[in-house]
Amino acid sequence: MAEDLVLETWDLQCERNGREHRTAEMGGQQLVVRRGQPFTITLRFSGRAYEDGVDKLAFNVETGPCPIETSGTRSHFAMTDFPEESGWSAVVQQQDEDSLSVSLCSPTSARVGRYSLTLETSTGYEGSSYLLGDFVLLFNPWHPEDTVFLRDEDERREYVLSQQGLIYQGTRDYITSTPWNFGQFEDEILSICLKLLDTNPKFLRDQNKDCSRRNDPAYIGRVVSAMVNCNDEDRGVLAGRWDNHYEDGMSPMAWIGSVDILKRWNNFGCQPVKYGQCWVFAAVACTVMRCLGVPSRVVTNYNSAHDTNGNLVIDRYLNETGEEDRRSRDMIWNFHCWVESWMARPDLAPGYDGWQALDPTPQEKSEGVFCCGPAPVRAIKEGDLRLKYDIPFIFAEVNADVVYWVVQRDGSQKKSIHSSVVGKNISTKSVGRDSREDITHTYKYPEGSEKEREVFAKAEHETSSLREEDEGLHLKIKLSEGANNGCDFDVFAVMTNNTDTERACRLMLCARTASYNGTVGPQCGMKDLLNVTLEPRAEKSVPLRILYEKYGESLTQDNLIKVVALLTEYQTGDIIVAVRDVYIQNPEIKIRILGEPMQNRKLVAEVSLVNPLAAPLHNCVFVVEGAGLTNGQRIKELEEPVEPQAEAKFRVDFVPPQAGLHKLMVDFESDKLTGVKGYRNVIIAPQPNTDSPGR
Repeated sequence: MAEDLVLETWDLQCERNGREHRTAEMGGQQLVVRRGQPFTITLRFSGRAYEDGVDKLAFNVETGPCPIETSGTRSHFAMTDFPEESGWSAVVQQQDEDSLSVSLCSPTSARVGRYSLTLETSTGYEGSSYLLGDFVLLFNPWHPEDTVFLRDEDERREYVLSQQGLIYQGTRDYITSTPWNFGQFEDEILSICLKLLDTNPKFLRDQNKDCSRRNDPAYIGRVVSAMVNCNDEDRGVLAGRWDNHYEDGMSPMAWIGSVDILKRWNNFGCQPVKYGQCWVFAAVACTVMRCLGVPSRVVTNYNSAHDTNGNLVIDRYLNETGEEDRRSRDMIWNFHCWVESWMARPDLAPGYDGWQALDPTPQEKSEGVFCCGPAPVRAIKEGDLRLKYDIPFIFAEVNADVVYWVVQRDGSQKKSIHSSVVGKNISTKSVGRDSREDITHTYKYPEGSEKEREVFAKAEHETSSLREEDEGLHLKIKLSEGANNGCDFDVFAVMTNNTDTERACRLMLCARTASYNGTVGPQCGMKDLLNVTLEPRAEKSVPLRILYEKYGESLTQDNLIKVVALLTEYQTGDIIVAVRDVYIQNPEIKIRILGEPMQNRKLVAEVSLVNPLAAPLHNCVFVVEGAGLTNGQRIKELEEPVEPQAEAKFRVDFVPPQAGLHKLMVDFESDKLTGVKGYRNVIIAPQPNTDSPGR
């Protein structure tokens, strides 16, 4: 009888498997693989070699605290000649004298998460069991059978592997981009993302049920959308705040990446990190989804409606001077960011696979929890409001009608004419380029088209179609050129009379500082002209000068000024409202790279910014980071204030560990100028083999 087979050493081949599974950057010393794709391990026996037919080898894989075969969280499988399609399999790849190379493979429907791997050997009646270690299994967008399969390689590179990107902000008339370090492959991030899944209330309530559902990206997306905010007292990652009081934490504008946020959450015992706003929630959710292997991107919707009562109409009340007369819970956000994740939806009728909207910003509850989605973007476009999940809310964000009511002195209300404004320029970063891709057409049919009205009617909603604008008077607000922080500038009310008779009117123009979620601050410019005469078929332009000394003190970190114009026609009593958000531009951060960028060699970057204000800047801080470049954050506090028109400048050196294209990102904070961002693309040349480390 053959003596027992004794396992002496084994190798999970983390590096080779990591390369083949495109997880090498996150592996470090652990094995990270993707579903449905084989990975290789090597077993070395002492005394004698493995003999087929004499020795039996089998493996156990287990995930979660209560692994059960029927829940898909445990599997026992013996070595076979051919890979098994529907379950886990192990096949001999190659045999040398004392070593055996085995190819293991999970089914494409396997649960994602951390697994333990055990080998069982038996010869005759005797058997031994060896714990070979842990590995992490992720979703696999490269495998045609995986629910997150994405066909295009450039898209997979952008939406799964890229660790940096751009997030769009500003206003629909002045779209700005801010750089973001997603950093999903940085040290510790994978284990923090797995911890986030294990902290979620569904897991704590029923660990077996939660783990058994981790094969479904829609379920994972829902959990992530709920866990990125902390509104359900669920130990979520971020606390939201919108009132411009951020002294006991970080201002939402100051973040430039997700890594710092996720590490803070992890290091402080899952206490919510202060503070987030929509783009921060969306960016962190995007990091977690990309880390787990689900293709994801951050999208921005301009003039985003928050419809609280579900009637698809946003009512705004103004008094005769253009001030908000009363607070409505319905709001129009200047912009709003959410995440799209790519997945099949086998739980729905065919036709709803592809991009799904997930919104981690806490706004309304869904099934009792602050989360939103996944909602198929296709269903939003078609007005299919009854499908899962939360489609009516997102449909309203991009489609609601806005009605302005002007409340007269005697309390009566006049409905003003205002064309469709909601859901404009829906934007995301282009694949492989630093430019904006407009994806509005994926959410809605062209404004005013027959198909758009049809969808709107199908959304069971009587729309008061406010498209009666060609006749009569027109009003719009124009900006001279860029409005720069620290400078005075002009806005213009442009009035057009499209009739054959002269019209006598009153024009009210009022400017206020504002936040991106629609709330307004103090007035910083005002004009009331009681007798404006508009000639037939003519246009007239009236300027309003906005002074820095008036807006500088009350400008929020969103850098917005809301200008409202009311044109009242005396004869008919009709009132036209025009609204425009003006974005105040921060100075540019300049980044110079000194020397030749090469992997594992010191590199110096010079970062500078000119103070555009008439007052000195105090407490100036630069923060620099970039995945694959800086190894975490580099922070520089300037000792001296920066005088007006003077340059703040410093040098930072770092040793980039990875070759390829990376983004170096910079944030600047001070007492009077906050959330100033800049970035520079840096191509790091691979290190020549001659001086590899260890020589």
